[in-house]
Amino acid sequence: MFGLGWTEMAVIGVVALLVFGPKKIPELGSALGKTLRGFKDELNNPNSEVPTQDDDIDEKK
Repeated sequence: MFGLGWTEMAVIGVVALLVFGPKKIPELGSALGKTLRGFKDELNNPNSEVPTQDDDIDEKK
């Protein structure tokens, strides 16, 4: 994955564990998963919730 071997992945995991702690790691993983899922959903099914610059100009008139 991304040209990283098992050794590099283990080092990254240990550093993340030391920096964030064992209680925070699952919360971060969950938040990252939800963010990526939302991003993927918006790419696959764009909707008109986000106003464009033209919409902003029309509202000001």
